[in-house]
Amino acid sequence: MNGPALYDRPSASAASWRIALPHSAAAVPVARALVRTALAELEHGADCDTAELLTAELVANAVEHTVGDSPIELVVELLPNGCQVEVHDPDPMPPFDLTCPGAQAPDPWQEHGRGLLLIRALSSSCGHRPTTSGKAVWFRLPVVPQQRRWA
Repeated sequence: MNGPALYDRPSASAASWRIALPHSAAAVPVARALVRTALAELEHGADCDTAELLTAELVANAVEHTVGDSPIELVVELLPNGCQVEVHDPDPMPPFDLTCPGAQAPDPWQEHGRGLLLIRALSSSCGHRPTTSGKAVWFRLPVVPQQRRWA
């Protein structure tokens, strides 16, 4: 993991978006689009491609690993030093191996098993916290400095 897995609430001045998503695979492209729009709308400096990828992983995990048809919730917060994305779901169980990687590496021949590895590797920090209705799993990305443009 690239940073602390502790959760601290972003400041009240952060711009944020919150949306309920269906408990189905259809939630993934909607979540990616919201993150892309949020980061582009304010010309925010976080890496949009990485934010979309990690958001897709969190949403897909919430859909796949929670039972029932209760909606999941996506929260995108733009912070002065980056962005934070949270996915809320009704299952109180923490995600397996998010903050404490397992001793065994994912099988390269399997279709599943690398999402949490990607989140740990590509985010500046990640974690989970209990909520009144289940849990929130989150990651943060830092602002990426703009590249110099040569005239």
